[in-house]
Amino acid sequence: MGGRECHHCKQWIEAGEAHDCWTTTEAALTGDLSEDLRDAWERLRETAVAFGDQRIYASGRAIMFSRGSCYFFVRPRRSFLQVCVFLGRAVRGPQVRRVERTSTSKLVNIIHVRHRDEVEPPITNWLREAYDLPDKLAARGAKQSKHENPTAKRKSPRANGR
Repeated sequence: MGGRECHHCKQWIEAGEAHDCWTTTEAALTGDLSEDLRDAWERLRETAVAFGDQRIYASGRAIMFSRGSCYFFVRPRRSFLQVCVFLGRAVRGPQVRRVERTSTSKLVNIIHVRHRDEVEPPITNWLREAYDLPDKLAARGAKQSKHENPTAKRKSPRANGR
């Protein structure tokens, strides 16, 4: 007789019934998309796969594209695809809705895509830049470690008694 509504997916769950709404798939997240959005999704996925080795997986309400860490993800919405791209800079364009800092070295650029034809430069260039960003950050970190600690204080000439 008892049951409950899941606060995540709003599905009714009977008492004693197993429920795991966090386990999802790409197909489940993209199944209800319109034809235009499905075409845009397929083009986004094909573009990302062409970059090279990576892991693509569904998590919650998003589809993640990851190398060592997530470099972009897509949240399918009713009328658009929300594409969140992690870059070392803010980008400007009519597709970019907002930019938020996620760490000291990365910003998330939130882009709305409504049609397959929008998945072309500059969006594809931004995705490629995000895919390559971990290599650039690692190279910059290795370059800094070869030199002295840049934040270390240098002795002033007065400290030597001059």
